[in-house]
Amino acid sequence: MPVDKDMPARHRRVWVVSKAAKTPAHEVAVRTLRHRLEAVWSELQSACGGRHDPERIHQLRVATRRSLAAIDAFRDLLPARSQDWFATWLHRIRRAAGDARDLDVLSDRLATVPAAGDCRSDTAQTARRRLVAMLTRQRAASRRPVHEIRERLIAADWPARLERLLERVGHGRSGPPFGRYARRRFRPLARRFFVRADRRLREADEIHRLRIEGKKLRYALEIFAPVFPPRLVTRCEKALESLQEHLGEFTDHATVADRLQRWQHRQADAADRMEIRALRDTERSRARKARKAFAKWWSPTRRKTLRQRVERTLRRCSA
Repeated sequence: MPVDKDMPARHRRVWVVSKAAKTPAHEVAVRTLRHRLEAVWSELQSACGGRHDPERIHQLRVATRRSLAAIDAFRDLLPARSQDWFATWLHRIRRAAGDARDLDVLSDRLATVPAAGDCRSDTAQTARRRLVAMLTRQRAASRRPVHEIRERLIAADWPARLERLLERVGHGRSGPPFGRYARRRFRPLARRFFVRADRRLREADEIHRLRIEGKKLRYALEIFAPVFPPRLVTRCEKALESLQEHLGEFTDHATVADRLQRWQHRQADAADRMEIRALRDTERSRARKARKAFAKWWSPTRRKTLRQRVERTLRRCSA
């Protein structure tokens, strides 16, 4: 089951740019933003390469989320116009890559879910071939917006804009040490997550928003981790990763079912509609099961434990 996550916590240390709590916050901001925004640029070039590679699209999405988290984390230190420009384009890249990623996930489903009705039926097999052909065309088309964004950003000179942004970070002021800044900025981000986590998750959109807030908190923790006790950070990271896995199981199935529902209404051939409806029903059933499993797992006790770990981490900041 594809889940929109990056890599285990022990391998994410490559994203840590400073381990000194007394380092000026603006210096850490410069290193972090350079590392993450250069990663977006690199992944964008890779995703637009000649060979179709779903993993490159996936990593491009992850890189944009990491960069957006960095902009949010260091918002106080960034020039407003520059941060708005980068945030706008990061959101555009993420949306374009997200559509392509959804089609990649659906393609995986078609490879594993049997055809509707009698698998030996010529009608069922023909309908499946038409559906695969349609998906292949849409997957190819879904890459075009990513390529178009790349061309526009080449024209806008992303690397040069990045250099100008970094030159102006914290310009004209010394700023607080990274440890103090981390504790001050991480607290409202954690509060925002728990406001969402404490709500009753009645609708699929609410579950999706919780997943997004969980990602934001995890990527922020990744930035500020060096100034917190390692053991507590690891526990928080593992809890947030488990949350993403459980939520991802539901949202992947729900997203595919929603796209299949839209496709069903566009098909004129009865056999095609039956095939798509069967796939849709399978994904809806899996989404319901995943949602029930998440509701059982995401208990009040688990939420309380995660909150306590985050609060304990903040209290024991090494600044």
